[in-house]
Amino acid sequence: MTGLKIFLAALFAALATAVAAEPYEYATPVPPGIAVTDTLQTPFGTLQFFDGVPDQASTQKIYDNLDFQRAVQGYLLGLPAVNQLANRNNILAMGPANVTVPIWEELVDSRTIELTANNNTPYTWFWLDLRQGPLVLEVPPKVLGLIDDMWYRWNTDLGITGPDQGAGGKYLLLPPGYQEAVPDGYHVVHSPTFHTWAGWRSFLVNGDPRPGVDAVKQHTKIYPLAQAGKPPPPLTFVNMSGKPFNMVAPADASFWPMLHQVVQEEPTDTIDATTLGIWASLGIEKGKPFAPDARMQKILAEAAAVGDATGRALGYRTRDKEAFFF
Repeated sequence: MTGLKIFLAALFAALATAVAAEPYEYATPVPPGIAVTDTLQTPFGTLQFFDGVPDQASTQKIYDNLDFQRAVQGYLLGLPAVNQLANRNNILAMGPANVTVPIWEELVDSRTIELTANNNTPYTWFWLDLRQGPLVLEVPPKVLGLIDDMWYRWNTDLGITGPDQGAGGKYLLLPPGYQEAVPDGYHVVHSPTFHTWAGWRSFLVNGDPRPGVDAVKQHTKIYPLAQAGKPPPPLTFVNMSGKPFNMVAPADASFWPMLHQVVQEEPTDTIDATTLGIWASLGIEKGKPFAPDARMQKILAEAAAVGDATGRALGYRTRDKEAFFF
């Protein structure tokens, strides 16, 4: 038996040596670009991998970068809504919605910070609140304007390019989900949001803004549909010419609570699922509190600054060959 044991041990040793010398039978060649290297250099640092799995430090870098990318995109997607909120907040600082009407009686100058204002135009610019039900807006003749919802999306033209064709007319704004009968005699606007913005330009007459401004003050009326046929409430016109005034969204950490506010206040059924998903990945989701930790606060502040810079590049240095500047 001793001899047999020695023989078997020698046999097993020889077999093991032979197997070790042979290439692994089941090895599968990996196509180029599939396998990750053990070390990867990236714009956000060096990443280390073992068997294709990032180590803990590398994982943290990857998630920081992913959150930053999502935040920049979330900023760009949220910019219209936050700009509307900045616009609304500053206008309502002068008085409540539905009765306060800022008007640039002596035109606009550089003290007004606004996205598209011209310095040769008398503007009328105000907010409407539909939370208590439908509102009637009586638009004066010979103006050029529009209504945008809280997402900064066009709802209708007013005046010359609108259904009243510059003759002036009554517009009936209906809040989201309104199901009751709609009376005749109005240009009907179904608003996707409860807060909505209306604005228009009047025109100079022989270089004088006064005739257009007087017509706006005479003919503009805002009142609940339930009070139609009764004397409308008086409006407070606030002359904004020559006054410092900002209606533009911030590019710092204060951007994100503002976006969260709009998401909480307004229906989101008209916002696509991809946009809502990006915002949710940043902690901004309807019905939930917004409470980023210190790490995420830092990322969000940096992303707001980069998002603002990106927006400026897109606006001023567009790669669209068909873009036209004038």
